[in-house]
Amino acid sequence: MELPLWLAIIILALLGAGFFVFLRIGQSGGLPGLVFPKDKIGLNFQYGPQPALAKADYFNEVRRRLIDSHTNFVEADLSSMNLAVYEDGKIVKQAKILTKGREGSWWETPAGIYKIESREPNHFSSFGHVYQPWSMAFQGNFFIHGWPYHPGGEPVASTYSGGCIRLSTEDAKAVFNLVKVGTPVLVFEKDFASDNFVYKIDPPGVSARQYLAADLQNNFVFLERDSQTVAPIASITKLFTALVAAEYINLDKEVTITKNMIVATSKPRLYEGETLSAIDLLYPLLEESSNEAAVALASLIGQEKFIGLMNKKVEALGMNNTKLTDPAGSESGNVSNAEDLFNLAKYLYNNRSFVLKISANKVGDNAYGAPPFRDLENFNLFSTNPEFVGGKIGKSSAAKETMLAIFEVEVKGKKRPIAIIVLGSDDRVGEDVSKILAWIEQGYEGK
Repeated sequence: MELPLWLAIIILALLGAGFFVFLRIGQSGGLPGLVFPKDKIGLNFQYGPQPALAKADYFNEVRRRLIDSHTNFVEADLSSMNLAVYEDGKIVKQAKILTKGREGSWWETPAGIYKIESREPNHFSSFGHVYQPWSMAFQGNFFIHGWPYHPGGEPVASTYSGGCIRLSTEDAKAVFNLVKVGTPVLVFEKDFASDNFVYKIDPPGVSARQYLAADLQNNFVFLERDSQTVAPIASITKLFTALVAAEYINLDKEVTITKNMIVATSKPRLYEGETLSAIDLLYPLLEESSNEAAVALASLIGQEKFIGLMNKKVEALGMNNTKLTDPAGSESGNVSNAEDLFNLAKYLYNNRSFVLKISANKVGDNAYGAPPFRDLENFNLFSTNPEFVGGKIGKSSAAKETMLAIFEVEVKGKKRPIAIIVLGSDDRVGEDVSKILAWIEQGYEGK
């Protein structure tokens, strides 16, 4: 359907990160592009001596706007496991979601707001080597589809899931016949609703040029300095490299190391001619900040396309002050600000926790077996701290020292996920993060 002119920009929210992005309907009838007017959106942070942020239910707000504008869209509630199709703002089809990706896995179903990117009556998955009837792609390798079956016709087990939103085949067909390419898809999980945990405030000072420390569940800001100022981020960029690899590459896929992948890096690990899987490469990428691993992962898609997907992910997360120019974070053109990186931290914590686990060296042996590198040195400073959930350190002449770190801090018997982002630190990023963390733990009392 055609939207009214006053809705030329549709609010699009990535709920896992608790923010809005905007969808602009193309004039030529093609797929929508994304625009992010800063004066109309933002994180809705409150700074200074205020006891709490107002509780915000972004999901319900976006849904209400879509309904009020009589829009066609799909709503997938991963908490209640229900899917609904809206036409002209009214529900015309409801279906039970039978499976979703397991939380904490790399195939965890990504919450957010997307659009139907393609439709196939019977898609063959190169990941699971199964047929997926009535498939509708909405984000990278993630689909809405019916019950998968093997090439011989045998249905997959009920416990089988690659992270897609699975419906009964009958329901999937009905949904398939109702939606078109470009139809918005809202994917929601209860984790993204802001809760009402509040703090008392008495902020101190920190020496880094830009920083932000905030609670990932209620967006409460402990302290900040120039958190909207754009600056180089160095190897924090590799968190996006890991996200694109997880969402667009079969992590079982193998890559043979070539000479052009052996680039300058702080700890050389790869050897020309050896073969490693994509999942293997995530370990040196995230623990030792391996530029070699970043280049090798990008080669699986092609560097130019890989960088394009990194920036597409930036847009999907509403990070309108972020630009990425290479998968290793070596170039000064990789820039962001602390508020944008808070959005990234929220998405990682809620939707891609396995990336954080690798960065904190807390994965251990898993379904993929033991990691191939047994002697990795974790550069992320806090890997031995039991409160450290994960994150990424960076360093370059342009960025100085940078870090995105997430800790689970106990406040009055409750564990709170706290993101600390520090940019432009003068060879003391660990000291800055430690100082902020200690101040939060000593100076705040929940109520």
